[in-house]
Amino acid sequence: MTAADLDAEELETDVLVIGGGPAGGWAAVSAAETGARVVLVDKGYHGTSGATAAGGNNLWYVPPGPDRERAVLAREAAAGGLTDAGWMDRVLDLTWRRVGDLAGWGYPFPVDEQGTERRSSLQGPEYLRRLRRRVHRAGVRILDHHPATELLATADGVVAGAAGLARQDGMRPWRVRAASTVLATGGCAFLSGSFGTNVDTGDGQLMAAEAGAELSGMEFSTAYALSAAWGVHTKGLMMRYASYYDASGAPLELPDGTDGRAAANELLARGETVLARLDRAPEGLRAAMWDAQPNYFLPLQKAGIDPFTDRYPLRMVYEGTVRGTGGLRIVDEDCATTVPGLFAAGDAATRELITGAISGGGSHNGAWAISSGTLAGRAAARRARRLAGQPTPAAGPLGRAGLASDAADPGSAAAVITETQAQILPPERSYRRDQHGLVAARESLESLWQHAVPRLGGAGRELLRGRQAAALVATGRWITAAALARPESRGMHRRTDLPDADPAWARRLLVGGLDRVWCRPDPVAPVLAGAVHDQLGAAS
Repeated sequence: MTAADLDAEELETDVLVIGGGPAGGWAAVSAAETGARVVLVDKGYHGTSGATAAGGNNLWYVPPGPDRERAVLAREAAAGGLTDAGWMDRVLDLTWRRVGDLAGWGYPFPVDEQGTERRSSLQGPEYLRRLRRRVHRAGVRILDHHPATELLATADGVVAGAAGLARQDGMRPWRVRAASTVLATGGCAFLSGSFGTNVDTGDGQLMAAEAGAELSGMEFSTAYALSAAWGVHTKGLMMRYASYYDASGAPLELPDGTDGRAAANELLARGETVLARLDRAPEGLRAAMWDAQPNYFLPLQKAGIDPFTDRYPLRMVYEGTVRGTGGLRIVDEDCATTVPGLFAAGDAATRELITGAISGGGSHNGAWAISSGTLAGRAAARRARRLAGQPTPAAGPLGRAGLASDAADPGSAAAVITETQAQILPPERSYRRDQHGLVAARESLESLWQHAVPRLGGAGRELLRGRQAAALVATGRWITAAALARPESRGMHRRTDLPDADPAWARRLLVGGLDRVWCRPDPVAPVLAGAVHDQLGAAS
């Protein structure tokens, strides 16, 4: 018996959006703008939960014209040959237009000396406050603190909504029947402590996999960021202005062209001490840096450190698929998954199409959240209109892993999470991979899935915790399988035993499955703008 089998409040809507970060907000607004009835459920409070709400991000925001073409070619050159030029153009265009809408809704973009708004970055709290307001005014029904635990589907496998628990209403079960469902549940950071990612536990990917969905790019999940040794704030923008030092205080010797952050990560991954000081920040910019990202500076200030003049120790913080690129496979321009009735947006979906084998960071991932949310929401609404007036078929719950109401060991979720983290979080497991470590991780995760996950469940908070643990194990298995299947190094997938890129593997990899994990090459080849330009040049 699962949450959906109990007596539950049941709602009916055209579009259900699961997840309340930027992608979920844009999906809900975009569906509602077409006249669709929309329900948005969030495991936290829509507008305050997630990585963006905890800070903010730059945006891949480029005006039409030659600069946009150059931006596509530059990202393609760095992305390991796995991007799609059509998707990159689409995302840049939609981001440009939707950020204009955001400005029209009153977002206070800063203005430069010429009076022009600077729209290439967003402050997370204000951004999501404005987005929630727009969602509410569009007529969307927002259900805060309503974590989804499983999808609903008809007998022929069409997703027809979701079920879950109302955390602030005595764990009351709920069900929402929907003609279309958008998963915008974020990525997975394995509860690493990275600021704002405590809600990013892979729940949506597990729900989708139970419906038969495929994933892509899961080997590109090794995103780490630098934080003060005692902190959780990972602000890459700040580290652009850092100088790096070894334990003795001597500057790191960096060959020309070497990124200081990458060199720091390499040393930290080997267990060495690295110090930083933000002494490369211009004097006139330092106050603005404080104002823009106070969360980064406050812990340092409390420790009596002036980061512009004092050196402070660093650590690597795992950000997984939140800053990585892997997620649910997208099969068309509507952000549809491989399961009928189910769409994906934001970090729940793969971002390989625009950023390939490297991290999308805040900018590309931020643009992807806006554009994929818009596309998925509109497409979900169109599907609902096509189905309007048709009989509503019966639908049942799909949830399996971690949802046993009669769990043999309902308190074991914490141990399962700890063991899963041990296989994923350490840099020696993920930042520097090799065959031996990956096989060991696979064996441990497989054992957890076969022997520990079936014992997870219970009621109320224990059920939610068990489901979360199951999602972490499932995500770890897909990551490990994809990493073993790519016998090379490419982008953020670093194999110390296979350090070179192999041109034969300039292709995306698909992964999926629950009881038996599978992995195979994507039959759809990357489409590179540079190759098109080369062909046109040769033809002329």
